[in-house]
Amino acid sequence: MPNAAVELREVKLAGKDDAMTFEGYGAVFNNIDSYGDTIQPGAFADTLAVARRSGRWPAMLMQHGGYGMGADDMTPVGIWTDMAEDGKGLYVNGTLADTPRGREAYALLKMSPRPAIDGLSIGYIAKEWTARSKPDEPRRTLKKIDLVEISLVTFPANGKARVQAVKAGEMSERELEKLLVRDAGFSRSEALALMREGAAGLKAMRDAGDSGNHELAGEIRRLIETLN
Repeated sequence: MPNAAVELREVKLAGKDDAMTFEGYGAVFNNIDSYGDTIQPGAFADTLAVARRSGRWPAMLMQHGGYGMGADDMTPVGIWTDMAEDGKGLYVNGTLADTPRGREAYALLKMSPRPAIDGLSIGYIAKEWTARSKPDEPRRTLKKIDLVEISLVTFPANGKARVQAVKAGEMSERELEKLLVRDAGFSRSEALALMREGAAGLKAMRDAGDSGNHELAGEIRRLIETLN
């Protein structure tokens, strides 16, 4: 079973229940991996349809389960809770198990100043593909893939398949910006000012537009209620 790896760019770990969750891209489209293959958009459509219909999702492993060297290696470290194709590739969101290996993976993802592991790699069975017809083309262009598992890996075959975010009790900047604009009623520029400089930055922006402090205080109160 071939595998192709990708990177985890930011790792989001957290949630209201302190779940060890993260997101990233298990595969990136139209990017040649270290095996010389590239994946076309739509290649995962059948796998995703079957997963949603049956409730049985590809496994979450570490390092492709050690390539089957031992039974423990093939034990999942968590579950994938969402997968979808977008304009970039195969977006994935998963939750690590509250087990020794799951907690170990979580710790490696959250290390500072950089994660100790941030690669993602897919294990799959190629169903449809075209072979290269010219020397400068990919070895294979994969059109349909039966996705078996997605692993956290140290060395991804596709350098762009990475963890995008790890949630660990705090919001990512993107999530906070969305919450400020969607739920608290700030404009995007106001949200960015608040995120960068706090209430003082937002006040300076509002003062420049002749808004009173009572309006700012009211919005900050609404923000606190929203966050709670």
